[in-house]
Amino acid sequence: MTDVTEIWVYLSRAPLLWLTATLGAYAVGDALFRAAGRAPIVNPVMIAVTLLSALLWLTGTSYQSYFEGAQFVHFLLGPATVCLAFPLYENLPRVRKAWLPILAALLAGSLTAVLSAVGIGYALGVRGEVLASLSAKSTTAPVAIGIAEKIGGSPTLTAVLVIMTGIIGAVIATPLLNALGLKDGRARGFAVGVAAHGIGTARALQVNPTAGAFAGLGMGLNAVLTAFIAPLILKFFM
Repeated sequence: MTDVTEIWVYLSRAPLLWLTATLGAYAVGDALFRAAGRAPIVNPVMIAVTLLSALLWLTGTSYQSYFEGAQFVHFLLGPATVCLAFPLYENLPRVRKAWLPILAALLAGSLTAVLSAVGIGYALGVRGEVLASLSAKSTTAPVAIGIAEKIGGSPTLTAVLVIMTGIIGAVIATPLLNALGLKDGRARGFAVGVAAHGIGTARALQVNPTAGAFAGLGMGLNAVLTAFIAPLILKFFM
């Protein structure tokens, strides 16, 4: 056991350890996702987060230590987000034809996301920093963290809430939209992008290219609108 402990201490100091662990955890999640026939409940991100959380807990590793090694994945979020512009560009004529429904859906979705989170939290007795952290849960992580810092929320808690929202949205979006009888790929994708940001957009891209394009559009527009309305709504409740 002493030898094993010494080996672990040595490996834990290597910057590539946690990057490798992150990629490995996602590879396991993706393999299970494919084996399950791409079933929504077997979400690769959810599996990867669960595996990594268990590993950090078992080894007593802090998030700061983990992030030092895995931050390259975080860096790639920027280029990955920019890449969403390609399917959106290919569907630009469809976007132009549906600009009015898009704006209406954006306003309804953004207001519902912020009002439901803050309103339910307030009704359950949540106040202060936690309530502020809830307001941006449906926005992509970089924007949500920035909003939380400006309105007195906890960036760390906001990041956790954003990830949870994205995973839940990606898992339930397809069966929920099927149950509602919504078949238009544009509407399905936009709804998922507004409600479940990047993780939901990734799921939409797996289902349908058009849905993925409109999900990317919804994610981007919702981030901008939430930056304006979240402080106003929160101020009303505070």
